[in-house]
Amino acid sequence: MLRVANISKRYGDVVALDNASFDVRPGRILGFLGRNGAGKTTTMRCVFGLVEPDTGSITIDGAPITDSARLRFGYMPEERGLYLRMKVHEQLVYFGKLSGMAKPDASAAADHWLSELGLADRRDAKLQELSHGNQQRVQLATAVLHDPDVLVLDEPFAGLDPIGVASLSEVLHSFAGRGASILFSSHQLDLVEDVCDDVAIIHGGTVVESGSLDDLRERATYRRLEIRIDGRPWTPPIEGVSTVTSGGDSHDIADASVSVDQLLSAARAEGNITRFSYRAPGLQDLFRDAVSE
Repeated sequence: MLRVANISKRYGDVVALDNASFDVRPGRILGFLGRNGAGKTTTMRCVFGLVEPDTGSITIDGAPITDSARLRFGYMPEERGLYLRMKVHEQLVYFGKLSGMAKPDASAAADHWLSELGLADRRDAKLQELSHGNQQRVQLATAVLHDPDVLVLDEPFAGLDPIGVASLSEVLHSFAGRGASILFSSHQLDLVEDVCDDVAIIHGGTVVESGSLDDLRERATYRRLEIRIDGRPWTPPIEGVSTVTSGGDSHDIADASVSVDQLLSAARAEGNITRFSYRAPGLQDLFRDAVSE
């Protein structure tokens, strides 16, 4: 298990991280969420050893991460670190060797991943000749080429079309299925909700929420509510039910203490129920709540 425990980092008077903690368990995909400047990229750089935290620890299976242990990591930075004038296959072999692979193994793995990611016909093209999305696929290939046990991906979905998103999601689930620990950041909450098992939300350098998506939903103190009577929106006049507005969108919420029976009874007394929806908040709601407190 990858454990980030109480890490802090300052740059002069700027606090980038403040006792940030979370776990990435084997076979699980964790989505790391936060506003711009919240500390996501700094955390990822600390995990990969590019930045040294001032305090706290980062361990893998309970032990400090040594240089040899870090060879079992795959890293995809937000600022893509590829060589534009280098041929794609040649580039993958180069990065494979940097990760400790023998050249023949790196070459075979490069062929495999170029085929998997739909780039077999571009193996001898220079990177600068590829579209942005295909360059992104090559960057992903460099991260997974050596079959890592831990994947750390900073905004991996940025710039991908729907086919690229589906391909990357399949790769992540494949690695998780083999027991890898996967950490990735993203601003695309709908993708995180679809792909991830767990989430950690960072705000002001501190992880303010973490756990499985199901646990976070269950811990929420309210439920999303939508009732229509004869086709018209209707808000029950019950204590604990209110209307909230966010980003121009208005919706009703009910305290978790308000039972479905109470709501149904009030709705039936009002008229013909044409819609009744009572559900735990989605990731968009949970994220907004976490970063607005």
